[in-house]
Amino acid sequence: MKKPGIQVRFVDRPEVSETFVDSIRALGFDGHTMRLELCATRFDEPESQKPPSGRQYPVCRLVLTPNAALDLFNRLQQIMSALEQKGAIKRHTEPPQTVQ
Repeated sequence: MKKPGIQVRFVDRPEVSETFVDSIRALGFDGHTMRLELCATRFDEPESQKPPSGRQYPVCRLVLTPNAALDLFNRLQQIMSALEQKGAIKRHTEPPQTVQ
């Protein structure tokens, strides 16, 4: 987060590539940083008589300061609220059922 009185300008770096993620494998906070392990799933070729299978590969290990984690949380909340208002998603009002 910016400190009052300090002007910070964004400088784009077009050479930074995008990373596709379809799952979060791990998330933790050690008191100083939040660590996320982001993954992509790749499915094996289907074989008859066998159930579908695949592998999950880490594609990014992201480490955030507490301020950056809070900023990410706030921005995700804003996006989720906008998606909910447009009807693109629906919040669960009941806790998920557990399998026994």
